[in-house]
Amino acid sequence: MRFSKAVVKHRVLILIVAVILLIPSIFGILGTRINYDMLDYLPKDMETVIGQDQLLKDFGKGAFSFIIVEGMPAKDVAALKEKIQQVEHVETVLWYDSLADISVPMELLPEKLYQEFNRDNATLMAVFFDTSTSSDVTMDAIRQIRQITGKQCFVSGMSAMVTDLKELCEQEEPIYVGIAVLLACAAMLLFLDSWLIPFVFLASIGMMILLNLGTNYFLGEISYITKALSAVLQLAVTMDYSIFLWHSYNEQRQHTDDREKAMACAIRETLTSVVGSSITTVAGFLALCFMTFTMGRDLGIVMAKGVVLGVIGCVTVLPALILVFDKPLEKTKHRSLIQNMNGFAKKIVRIFPVFLMIFVLLIPPAWYGYSKTNDEVYYDLGLCLPDDMEYVIANSKLSEEFDIASTHMLLVDAKLSPKTIRAMSKEMEQVDGVKYVLGLESVIGSRVPEEILPESVTGILKSDKWELLLINSEYKVASDEVGTQINALHKILKKYDQSGMLIGEAPCMKDMIDTTSHDFQVVNAISILAIFLIIALVEQSISLPFILISVIETAIFINLGLPHYLGQSLPFIAPICISTIQLGATVDYAILMTTRYKTERMHGKEKKEAVQIALATSIPSILVSGTGLFAATFGVAVYSDIDMIASMCMLMARGAIVSMLAVILILPPLLLLCDKVICATTLGMHINRGEKRFDHKREVIVK
Repeated sequence: MRFSKAVVKHRVLILIVAVILLIPSIFGILGTRINYDMLDYLPKDMETVIGQDQLLKDFGKGAFSFIIVEGMPAKDVAALKEKIQQVEHVETVLWYDSLADISVPMELLPEKLYQEFNRDNATLMAVFFDTSTSSDVTMDAIRQIRQITGKQCFVSGMSAMVTDLKELCEQEEPIYVGIAVLLACAAMLLFLDSWLIPFVFLASIGMMILLNLGTNYFLGEISYITKALSAVLQLAVTMDYSIFLWHSYNEQRQHTDDREKAMACAIRETLTSVVGSSITTVAGFLALCFMTFTMGRDLGIVMAKGVVLGVIGCVTVLPALILVFDKPLEKTKHRSLIQNMNGFAKKIVRIFPVFLMIFVLLIPPAWYGYSKTNDEVYYDLGLCLPDDMEYVIANSKLSEEFDIASTHMLLVDAKLSPKTIRAMSKEMEQVDGVKYVLGLESVIGSRVPEEILPESVTGILKSDKWELLLINSEYKVASDEVGTQINALHKILKKYDQSGMLIGEAPCMKDMIDTTSHDFQVVNAISILAIFLIIALVEQSISLPFILISVIETAIFINLGLPHYLGQSLPFIAPICISTIQLGATVDYAILMTTRYKTERMHGKEKKEAVQIALATSIPSILVSGTGLFAATFGVAVYSDIDMIASMCMLMARGAIVSMLAVILILPPLLLLCDKVICATTLGMHINRGEKRFDHKREVIVK
């Protein structure tokens, strides 16, 4: 009570401090780097990641791109190559004239090599950068190359994809937030009892969102997915807490004319309820931190921090704002759209066996669709972008004109003999889908001794420790075929060189597939276990956690199973994150109803009456919360051209509705069905009920 009285007393000071804190928050937001490279979140001890580091350290080569030049004479292509070579952070440009400065007749170059780099009116050059794939300077170099090359040239590669992704995100993000705010505001205007209160909520939540984004500065950087989703998710999830405080304040005002006393009581009640409710949400987000693919930790920490700040804002900034705007809020009150739900609750209780049957019938198809959806996710990050992006066009041309869908890189011991490397290359070229292996040996052929070549030539593909070879593949990144191909190439590599490393986008993507498949199982188990224990402690029951989690997990199965039946493929990160987010964010609906059911049962109500009261009183809060989460995410899902963000927002929007319906229609019948078990396994319930029954019988006997 001391804390709530202090908040009421110092409300103006709280608002001043909150506004002042926004200043460093804005600088924190501007100073937080955004990472657009998903491969950067792979565990650092993986061979592919170590190989990428070695490539940068020993060769000064990091990012890699192919540039397709169309309709340009060889003389102009050579001039263009020189211009690209001058771009800052371009380390090497490799074209078929890379050896023209030495006394080797062009006819000595292997015919196959010349043919592979030229098609009709198009030619191909390879560009190495001396910086990593997603560094800011690499993206600047990609933009500069595009300006130099013009419309006749197309830049492919991960760096080009990351550059396009960044530009699209920066265009869309302000609109995401605007759409989320607009639709969430519309939902609140529809279901709440004041025309002004939604804007007060948005002011309070908005401050906490800025504080959350600002404190990300201490993390160094966050992923673009975290940046895009954190504001929307924080708005949707923490809106519940604001609604609870507003309802509690209005109830207290019915008992007292002293608004400060009413707010102090409302803060105390809200703090007690919201802390318990928010713990499950925080636990759900923190479960993501156990992913070995560290983007989960990135999203988990930021969102858990956002929920904690949301709770703090709800019991400090929001009460202060409500008291400051108390008179306008009173004047703008209107009748709530959600009226008495007793009639609806009676109907649900009366026909509860029907909903139990629906629940049982839904489980098999939901589980089947859920299991299939997890097998049908895609990992090719390029598929997240719309078809008219420059990277997508370049990749399509690379595949259609040169039959190159992906490029792998080999790092082999520099001490291996040319004869050994030629034998290894020849064996690798026999692997299905491999077009050719490009190295010093294939460039100069067996007739030209490596010793006569100048350092300026050998240095492109060889260092003191490693020799670099490129493998061009006909198979797309993250496809089953390229996975089989990588396994075969890796086996051949280790036969010739145990220390050799196979790296590049496709090998990294294969590691990502293996890593995230394991992560999905781990994160799911941890989130369920953590939330199970929290519910068990909050409800002091052994049986209730099973019932509540079964309801929400069924909703998750339905939500994640629908893409299979709709013929949709999801980005790989979506099922991992959504299963945890939906469980953590919507299990509160079930806890709210169950807590009321417990209270009524312990006060002597019969099971049907207790469930009916719990359902009727919980529906308004669940509707407002569920539609708020739906509204904040659905608009973003419809608008976004980035499939990873659109898919995750659509799953969250649909998950909110499915969970809301599951809690309203399926949880009450389960409480009725399992009432005896609940009473027997919940602390205090069977004792109090027994005393009540005894008192009732004694009253009857006395009468």
